[in-house]
Amino acid sequence: MPPLPSSAVSEHEQAFAAVAAEDRLRADVYRFLARLLSSPVGAEELAVGASLEGDATSFGQAIDALAAACRDTSPAEAAVEYQDLFIGLARGEILPYGSYYLTGFLHEKPLARLRRDMEQLGIERDPEATEPEDHIASLLEMMAGLIDGGFGEPLTLAEQKQFYEAHIGSWARVMFRDLEKAEAARLYARVGAVGRTFIEIENGAFRMV
Repeated sequence: MPPLPSSAVSEHEQAFAAVAAEDRLRADVYRFLARLLSSPVGAEELAVGASLEGDATSFGQAIDALAAACRDTSPAEAAVEYQDLFIGLARGEILPYGSYYLTGFLHEKPLARLRRDMEQLGIERDPEATEPEDHIASLLEMMAGLIDGGFGEPLTLAEQKQFYEAHIGSWARVMFRDLEKAEAARLYARVGAVGRTFIEIENGAFRMV
């Protein structure tokens, strides 16, 4: 089959093609973490996690530990763990919201600032979303789209840094560390380790921008 003419290629596909391989990988990590944190994981996500392979770096070792945990966790067990960690009877062990980590309360100024920046960047809230936009999963998904062109043109590293430092880097490492240590966390302790080490890598990289 001959290639489609360029006019038939979506703007997103054109933007994605221009993104460097290392930035696509960054976006993939953001998006995978977002999926793990947005709702209880199912068999498909556990299978993807179980297939991951790390290396000798701290991030690679965290990936290997997560893969092992995915192989040892059933969807039913993951659902119970997610419920205990993030929902609970009145509230879960972890409140994964920027406003909470930055101010101690929900729906505070960090959320208002995020909504302002979302409007400027052309990011619309999902009408089916039930969580406020400063939920960690939403922010990680936004960051992925800003890197690989999911919302239009990919942002430059300097522009990514501005969004990251305002809405993710200022608190996400602490949240992931709390997740690692949470009493109910087993699979999600490994998710926390992957998130923490990845955020540490991003923090170091953005300091050089």
